Amino acid sequence: MTRIIAGFAGSQKLSVPSSGTRPTSDRVREAIFSALEARDVVQGSAVLDLYAGSGALGLEAASRGAAEVTLVEKNPAAVKVAKSNAAIIQKAAAVRGALANGQLKPRITVAPQSVLAFLRSTPASFDLVFVDPPYDLAEAELAETLVALAEHVTPDARIVVERTSRSPEPTLPASLTLDRRKDYGETTLWWITTV
Repeated sequence: MTRIIAGFAGSQKLSVPSSGTRPTSDRVREAIFSALEARDVVQGSAVLDLYAGSGALGLEAASRGAAEVTLVEKNPAAVKVAKSNAAIIQKAAAVRGALANGQLKPRITVAPQSVLAFLRSTPASFDLVFVDPPYDLAEAELAETLVALAEHVTPDARIVVERTSRSPEPTLPASLTLDRRKDYGETTLWWITTV
């Protein structure tokens, strides 16, 4: 089990797939969202969670004020868990009035397909993107994902790539630039912005 840290669904427990995924730790998620909220990135944003697993990153964004969240995951067991977790967050939004501060109930979609298939077919653009692939994903495949993703981000978009600390710096297309790197034990976050 993992949980939503803050927002209208704070403390809500989420299921995680029994295998095949590596959930982002609460500590790392808290660091990510503290940094994003300090930059006022989450509220009202369109969020894309690639390699979503349980959907915890995208659903945390929904709880904290994102307007729409798309979870992309191809593993059938993880898709089932992500859909269940999304329904829990939608219910929490309805029960808790989606928010006294005027936040509308977030739109949450689960796309049961590969990341590249999704990016090659969607017309949508996103303000905030989480890229949390399996640590054994080849660097060339991550680079291909980032090239495809670059076509679907808004001008001021923020992208957070989570990798093992042993991974090299991601190869970025010309339209994206590395903002900073932050290490949390075995986890490294690469913060990327548009040029």
